Amino acid sequence: MFVYKSRGCTKYPLDSGKEDRMSKFARKLAIKTAAFVLSAVIAGGSVAAAGECAESLNAQKGRSEPAAALYKVKEGDTLYDIAREHQVSLRDLMKVNNLSGDLIRPGDNLVLPEKIKTAKYLSRGISREELMLLARLIYAEARGEDFEGQVAVGAVILNRLASPHFPKTIPEVIFQRCNRVYQFSPVADGSINLEPDEKAIQAAIAALSGRDPTGGALFFYNPELSKDQWIRTLPVLTRIGNHVFATCS
Repeated sequence: MFVYKSRGCTKYPLDSGKEDRMSKFARKLAIKTAAFVLSAVIAGGSVAAAGECAESLNAQKGRSEPAAALYKVKEGDTLYDIAREHQVSLRDLMKVNNLSGDLIRPGDNLVLPEKIKTAKYLSRGISREELMLLARLIYAEARGEDFEGQVAVGAVILNRLASPHFPKTIPEVIFQRCNRVYQFSPVADGSINLEPDEKAIQAAIAALSGRDPTGGALFFYNPELSKDQWIRTLPVLTRIGNHVFATCS
């Protein structure tokens, strides 16, 4: 039998008498250890290395759940107003509070759902206000279209933003006028001010993330409604839902 030194693996031979005493000691220690483990198992406990226990405790001490944001309902509040004020969707607000209707009472505490994450598009220099403006235009222009059709409308705005022939900010593109005529009819008729739904907001986010079902279109129109003859002369890229998407000739 050899005892090994931890550093350098130096070995020290033991005489036979010491070996016997060590063997007896080892057997006794093994029996005591087995008895301890068995009692711990019977008691429903668990045995772990000291290092593992310390690591687990430290992890538990350092772990803290983020506090939920709460809103205390005031007299005259409605769910719609609360959702709008805190820029969360009405559907999510009802869902996290297990509400099946719009009845709320003053003094109630409502959990506010997490706001839309904006990191992806903020990195492009797009503010939340610009996101919501884009969502309002999408909603006003294409609220009757499917999701792909709504993303396509948002993509046209961003394609114009990237084109040298159009303004360089989302508000300037949306509110642009040529010969005193707005480029987008919702700006002229005021429907740009309608509150967008969650679908339109998600379509705006998808467009801002680079999704473009149109293949680079700079124009769109509804051939059933548009009376502009010039726009019909532009090269058509695709048709999605009720809209035709075109580019410059």
